[in-house]
Amino acid sequence: MEKGVARNKKTLSLTFLQLAFTIFGLQLQPKYFLYDTSCTKPPMKREKIFKYLSIGLFATITAILVVATIMEKLHGTKYALANIYYAGWMIALWVMATLSGMIYIIQRRLHRRPITLCLHLSFVVILIGALVTHIWGKQGAVHLRVGDYATGYTLNDGSEEKFPFSLALDRFELVQHTGTATPMDFVSSIVIYDDSRIEGNVSMNDIFKYRGYRFYQSGYDEDLKGTTLSIAYDPWGIGITYAGYMMLLFSMILFFFERNSGFRTTLRRFLHKGKSTAVALLLLLAAQGADAAGKPQALPRQVAERFCDLHICYNGRICPLQTLAIEFTTKICGERSYEGYSAEQVLTGWFFFYDDWKNEPMIKIKGSEVKSLLGIDGDYARLTDFTDRNGYKLEQAMRESGSSERKNVAAANEKFNIISMLCTGTLLKIYPYTDSNGEITWYSLADRLPQEIPYEQWLFISKSLDLVAEKVAMRDYDGVSAMLEKIREYQTKAGGNSIPSAAAFKAEKLYNRYNNSRPLAIICLATGVLAFMLFCLQIPAMAKAMRIIRIALRVFAGIALAYITAIIGLRWFISGHIPLSNGHETMMFMAWCSLLMTLLLGHRAKLTIPFGYIICGFTLLVATMGEATPQITPLMPVLQSPLLCIHVVVIMISYTLLAFTMLNGIAAFIINAREHYSKKRKGEHSVQGDAERDADAEIVELQRISRLMLYPAVFLLTAGIFIGAVWANVSWGRYWGWDPKEVWALITMLIYSAALHSGSIKAMRRPMFFHAYCIVAFLSVLVTYFGVNLILGGMHSYA
Repeated sequence: MEKGVARNKKTLSLTFLQLAFTIFGLQLQPKYFLYDTSCTKPPMKREKIFKYLSIGLFATITAILVVATIMEKLHGTKYALANIYYAGWMIALWVMATLSGMIYIIQRRLHRRPITLCLHLSFVVILIGALVTHIWGKQGAVHLRVGDYATGYTLNDGSEEKFPFSLALDRFELVQHTGTATPMDFVSSIVIYDDSRIEGNVSMNDIFKYRGYRFYQSGYDEDLKGTTLSIAYDPWGIGITYAGYMMLLFSMILFFFERNSGFRTTLRRFLHKGKSTAVALLLLLAAQGADAAGKPQALPRQVAERFCDLHICYNGRICPLQTLAIEFTTKICGERSYEGYSAEQVLTGWFFFYDDWKNEPMIKIKGSEVKSLLGIDGDYARLTDFTDRNGYKLEQAMRESGSSERKNVAAANEKFNIISMLCTGTLLKIYPYTDSNGEITWYSLADRLPQEIPYEQWLFISKSLDLVAEKVAMRDYDGVSAMLEKIREYQTKAGGNSIPSAAAFKAEKLYNRYNNSRPLAIICLATGVLAFMLFCLQIPAMAKAMRIIRIALRVFAGIALAYITAIIGLRWFISGHIPLSNGHETMMFMAWCSLLMTLLLGHRAKLTIPFGYIICGFTLLVATMGEATPQITPLMPVLQSPLLCIHVVVIMISYTLLAFTMLNGIAAFIINAREHYSKKRKGEHSVQGDAERDADAEIVELQRISRLMLYPAVFLLTAGIFIGAVWANVSWGRYWGWDPKEVWALITMLIYSAALHSGSIKAMRRPMFFHAYCIVAFLSVLVTYFGVNLILGGMHSYA
């Protein structure tokens, strides 16, 4: 009886595998699956078959996901969803990969390591939940006007679905940040009529649930009398998926404490080795000077800085006028200052001395087509270059949608418009006014003021800057300061609760003054590269000085970390939310993480210090790229979730660790090449000496360090992906939408997961192969962060 059952199990395995291999055009004989005693050749072990099948299927899925993101870019999201992500053959691949992986896990007897088993089973539960959601879940939307009733909603495929109740909109409210037109929240008050009347509110990150239906705020009508709600009905899939998330979270935490886990084994070997190596430092600084000849007129620096004490409604919030000055100058000429003039001098110079500044070649232009249209040879244009007797030179190029450099044309046109808005006063919204409804609005001298405004107030708003201009023309700078003080007093009195606190105002001025990370980026990058080269070359003459240099490097890393911490802290205090909402802020956080890793691991791992400097310098440079540092703005309502902060933090820490493993790989290849060249010089048949053995030991040590970093890196990346999925489910009603950023994060996780399975993939045990894999694998991180933003696009693309 038992033999018959065993034979039936073997037959089922044979049938499944024959089907799987037939899909890939392969044929395998039964003797390679079953232990047939009549075979003269030794049979292939079932464990190896399922191992290769699992690896092959997941590798195939990873490659298909890469192709899918490209197809989505070329043919659109609907095409990718219908023909790849939700196609029957793709679902079959996921099912086959999961089943073969589970069979392989059983054959590996992972039940003896319950934590590792639970870790792998959690992915199975997550995939089951996703399958249940795909088959039985429903998603759609409903549009409601105030007082209207709805008995159904429109599914995403266009069909109609009925509610087991009726739904009505009682009211819709757009909540704005005080004194601005920036939305803070969207709130729909709905009423459900079932056996009784049930009231509820739907807002961003605050959903309403009833009888398995989940309602999400999606959009609203311009007249604020209507709303669009997203509908999700998935009574079973979400619960199963969330159960998988919880299993995964606890398994990953407990994995680090499992006695025989790969992490604990590698850690024991690393600590037993107890070896450290120092690096060297070389700092290069340069100073710049400016020729004062032929400069346009400007206010004295101290007088121009008095304007910083004024508040202004800019970029959806109330901030110091200094913030506008810095962002205006950076946007126009690409730097925070111009020819020795501060940003405040540039801003006030354009406003008060327009005739001088309009002929100044300071507007940075990109693109040969734009330069040709403006008639300039260099990279900078005058304001007068934008017009001639025929009118505005860029007007026709702006209308031509097929222009090869439309982005550059739009950027140049934006700069022209910003300067025009400043010179006409439209940009300077420095006058608050509270209407009869208690709503505070900020106006500029060029805006049309409400008819109800008192005459004295109207006169002050319309004429106060003119009086300042008269004082400037007479060089009566004491009079200028007095008028600016009167404007500030008016702002304090009329601005009410829209005025930021004195502490926040001072903090922003401090932030504006010291937030210049580019010099630090260059220093860190140069230091890291030079230190890395010195480590790899191992100059004997510098051996005695290495200890002192290493201490100096760690001290400077601590100073740099304190500076970045202060900048991030100030930005956090000013904005009122954790600064992780755009590319600039996430790169700053990654620079912070790299320096923290340098201080924590520098005494144990040789290359942590130069790697930390390199990553810090690179990420700081990326953070400062572009025409202007991204502005501090109120968070979009959908981003006002603590899950966002956790999601970004764990992802960026993961990327930092993965960058360290990539640099470890580069170091291993440099060391290997150095020793190969040295051996070649000594002779091909020379006996391996101590130097060669030391080089091999260093490469193995680098592999241990990388493996130690890979475990938390991959686990944090995985946790970040699924925390993001929960956030998406809370905000949009679906925890996975196959957005390019989501897909590439999954691709990165799958690629790096292979490096952790050295027990199954023997090649990963070889140090040089492992290092090469880590170098190539980092390309997936670059595509996930930069490639998606710049090429593939999607909802997660940073602007």
